[in-house]
Amino acid sequence: MREASLQGAGVAAQDSTASAARRDDRAHVLHSWSAIDSLNPTVVAGASGSHFWDEDGRRYIDLSSQLVNVNVGHQHPKLVAAIQAQAARLCTIAPYHANEATSEAARLIAEVAPGDLNRVFFTNGGAEAIENAMRMARLHTGRHKVLTMYRSYHGATAGAITASGDPRRWPAEPGMPGIARFWGPYPYRSAFHARDEREECARALAHLADTIAIEGPHTIAAILMESVVGGNGILVPPDGYLQGVRELCDAHGIVMIADEVMAGFGRCGEWFAIDRWNVVPDLITFAKGVNSGYVPLGGVILSDAIAASFAKRAYPGGLTYAGHPLACAAAVACIGIYREESLIERARALGDTVIGPELRAMQARHASIGDVRGLGAFWAIELVRDRDTREPMVPFNASGDANAPMQQFGAQCRRLGVWPLVMGNRLHVVPPLNIDEATLRDGLAIVDEALAVVDRFCSD
Repeated sequence: MREASLQGAGVAAQDSTASAARRDDRAHVLHSWSAIDSLNPTVVAGASGSHFWDEDGRRYIDLSSQLVNVNVGHQHPKLVAAIQAQAARLCTIAPYHANEATSEAARLIAEVAPGDLNRVFFTNGGAEAIENAMRMARLHTGRHKVLTMYRSYHGATAGAITASGDPRRWPAEPGMPGIARFWGPYPYRSAFHARDEREECARALAHLADTIAIEGPHTIAAILMESVVGGNGILVPPDGYLQGVRELCDAHGIVMIADEVMAGFGRCGEWFAIDRWNVVPDLITFAKGVNSGYVPLGGVILSDAIAASFAKRAYPGGLTYAGHPLACAAAVACIGIYREESLIERARALGDTVIGPELRAMQARHASIGDVRGLGAFWAIELVRDRDTREPMVPFNASGDANAPMQQFGAQCRRLGVWPLVMGNRLHVVPPLNIDEATLRDGLAIVDEALAVVDRFCSD
């Protein structure tokens, strides 16, 4: 692996040692969330299972599942074969037609959804699913406001980024009108000065009830929330919280939207994370794990009551590639893999017997680990400079020199052979659900070693 950083399109174009892939990337691609001149992307040459490798042959254990979407690992032969077979049969068709792959995918998704969520509206990804779920709720209720959490991320399209609570929305403001926010539960850094999870739950629900009252229940179409907060910290709600939200929605005629884009399809050891608490929302948004990202796909699962709103009137929304046959054939195969390989149960077991215990053992060894939390194959370690004060390893929304400790930690993980998902002052541990235990333990051992980098920044 070359040590020199290629910065900017001009540098790459002049570097005769760069591959064609790198030269073309640096000359022509604008990457997500990145400045052109400061990015030095890894050129990925191939992948298999829980590993991928760059063009120089350096292999990485993929503890990030890329963007928490490659749930069945890379190049799963059954998933690849399903896409190939569908391509040979029917590559694409307009969404006003029906076809076997799309119909079967909708049936299988409805089968694993809770309660009476029996109808699927397909999109190309999670952000579009959020956009349409909010529109459905507004049309169903005749109201305009949507309540969302401050610690949340729902996507980068106009409405979804406005609904998001984290700093990624700032450059897009002012955004879509009608969004109001509230604080969700976060026991480690309680906004409610709670002493334990039970008190956190009660106070967070009281805060939400107050927010509903002050915003006007008759104006609120939906409460949109990640069942388990993902990109903002893998925050597992205390027992009773989601049940309480459901009760508030029922009391005021508010639609409950569960964003399961990241947490769904086995990631939390259930088909949908919300199943853990036996709560049935009115709408579920999904993407990522539905087909492990092999072909872009997302959607909204509707309850019978909300679907009935569009029985006689047309739903005013749609996408050219909605229900794309290749994407839906991948979903059919992926759901089959989850069942055949018992990956839902396996994710639950990995969390209980490997990931959780190993991360807690690291916490005992490393002063930099302030908190360990998660479930299934969805975990985070929160890094701090001081366990007593809980001062974060880096400030909120840190960048540049202020973010140096986390940058150095991530670089050390990669240097040792793990591709990490570092977000804020946290490492998210989110491997493929079918990672073999030996590889998982190897990856966690590398994380353990790399933590020495951030331990140096801790107070004595």
